[in-house]
Amino acid sequence: MRKKLVAGNWKMNNDVVESTALAKSIKSLSGEFDADVEVLICPAFTSLYSVKQELCGSNIKIGAQNMHYEDKGAYTGEVSPVMLKNMGIEYVIIGHSERRQLFFEDDETVNKKLKAALKHGLKPILCVGETLEQREGNVEKETVRNQVTKAFEGIGADDAVKITVAYEPVWAIGTGKTATSVQANEMAAFIRKSIAKIYSLEVSENVLIQYGGSVKKDNANEILTQSDIDGALVGGASLQSLEFLNIINYAK
Repeated sequence: MRKKLVAGNWKMNNDVVESTALAKSIKSLSGEFDADVEVLICPAFTSLYSVKQELCGSNIKIGAQNMHYEDKGAYTGEVSPVMLKNMGIEYVIIGHSERRQLFFEDDETVNKKLKAALKHGLKPILCVGETLEQREGNVEKETVRNQVTKAFEGIGADDAVKITVAYEPVWAIGTGKTATSVQANEMAAFIRKSIAKIYSLEVSENVLIQYGGSVKKDNANEILTQSDIDGALVGGASLQSLEFLNIINYAK
């Protein structure tokens, strides 16, 4: 049975002091987490070390929000997978729609980042999802299938099962809108079938598929109890420890 993964993406919020305080608050509640749910938080780069120190001794995992695909070089402002691994970071978010839309990351870049993360033993969370225009144009499945196919290109089956896929409809991120539980599960099942076509049914059944897009305690139960949804990638709601706790405990 696949273990649920609930990840908090703090995005460009909270300085070091604020991030450490929030991590401490979440850690204080960790005894109330369901044991069958893995919990992950992804603060800004500047807070990774402090948050990691604060979480020491807990079961809460820590991840980065992005990384470059090269190990080192003249890439001003970038952070490499080697740097993350040496810091003891376990997860990294790859291809978030904000990276794709605002920073023009394409499928080739996402594929390179996935390969680099896997090479260095990091666990990637691959984000895929369609825009509102694509959904209204009835090409949402084609869009997501292309993203998945191009992202997994050249990645072996043994590494594929280490990748978590987060389905995040772009139109639901930070808008307050949420895909219905039926829409979310339908796309998660479609992603699983797409992975099965690339590899096998066995591989697809072992890949975690999250939902992300304005997840909060009010809709978490309906979304996280769906058959093909294995957790959530949570944005704004993860910045409040009690709200985040409520979401985690729905993911049973």
